[in-house]
Amino acid sequence: MPRSSGAPKPGRSIQPPKPHAVKPAPGPAQQHPHPVVVPTVSDPSLWGRVDEDGTAWVKTAEGERQVGSWQAGDAAEGLAHFGRRFDDLATEVALLEARLAAGADARKTKAAAVALAESLPTAAVIGDIEGLARRLQAIAEHSEEAAAHAKEEKERARHEHTERKEALAAEAEKIAAESTQWKAAGDRLREILDEWKSIRGVDRKVDDALWKRYSKAREAFNRRRGAHFAELDRERAAAKARKEELCVQAEELSGSTDWVGTASVFRDLLTEWKAAGRAPREADEALWRRFKSAQDVFFAARNAAVSERDAEFEQNAAAKEELLNAYAFIDPSADLEAARGALRELQDKWDAIGKVPRERMQELEGKLRAIEKRVRDAVDAQWRRTDPEAMARAAQFRERVAQFEEQAAKAQAAGKARDAEKALEQAKQWREWAEAAEGAVSNR
Repeated sequence: MPRSSGAPKPGRSIQPPKPHAVKPAPGPAQQHPHPVVVPTVSDPSLWGRVDEDGTAWVKTAEGERQVGSWQAGDAAEGLAHFGRRFDDLATEVALLEARLAAGADARKTKAAAVALAESLPTAAVIGDIEGLARRLQAIAEHSEEAAAHAKEEKERARHEHTERKEALAAEAEKIAAESTQWKAAGDRLREILDEWKSIRGVDRKVDDALWKRYSKAREAFNRRRGAHFAELDRERAAAKARKEELCVQAEELSGSTDWVGTASVFRDLLTEWKAAGRAPREADEALWRRFKSAQDVFFAARNAAVSERDAEFEQNAAAKEELLNAYAFIDPSADLEAARGALRELQDKWDAIGKVPRERMQELEGKLRAIEKRVRDAVDAQWRRTDPEAMARAAQFRERVAQFEEQAAKAQAAGKARDAEKALEQAKQWREWAEAAEGAVSNR
């Protein structure tokens, strides 16, 4: 059975090394973690030959080099065989180039390229070995540059990630010290933790210190929040106790018929209710229903009583309107004494009827006051006409007139003309006064 050998006669052919596994390094430059490499297909007849006896040769810069022996078929098949092995090597080199371009671990890529380059002088392949060597050299050279760039990118990423964690720690500390938006702040602290876990590449010592800051801030916030809600629970318990007391007071007042006073007390109780704060939600709602129920009982009774009173007041207003019509005949100018008697009857009946609606009070009282004023004015006028004191004063003035006239007559008889004239002047003055007094009485 025919056989092939990849080694120069008489030994075995040298097998090319297996492709080196290259693990991509994380970083922003790694855009394609799995680069696609198209297999290389070359023409081996340009780079070597296989003799009729199966000896395989490859062209190099130093001349031809025997790479193996082919005994499994004719020379063309052997040439194709060693060409495919070269294509495998070329594909491996292309893979290293792709990984380097994708930002894979430059150090490992360089090591793989160097290992491949060292295997080329003895590789049992037929192809452009010099071209592969140049490409591998370029990979090794570029790996240094890529390694430096990767290191720079890694440092930049480490710096950015460190700054981000410092910012998150500072934000957590601010929340712990200042925030009273308990739900929103708690949610934000959890979001910070989720983001924190996604940040990699920070120096371990720095990362531990920053984590302690965040953890300490979160614990401080939780303690402060716990203290707040504990105090809130105490306040709500106190509010519940106070509102229970207010419910008892409201229930005791619900049967009162002191409409004005009790309504005022209910207003005060409502003010106290609002000032008491909130009890636990379910208890607060139940207590409010209880308080409002007692309040509604009182005000419903008051409203019913007010409605009944309003109806009574409307009836009173109608009665007073009828009463005014019934006593419209009062005329003090015709018979003052009869008018005064009728007015007294009207007033007694008016008071006996009782209250009227507030909006009718001024109208009805005004009509009554008009009747009272007519009678009162007539009484006053009569009194002025018969005023004894005024009449007596006028009589005294007349007496004085008579006295001065008598003095004037005596002085005239005695030849005392001057004294007579003076007495007449005084008599004239007192006469004027007497006439004025008499006129005042008669005009009343």
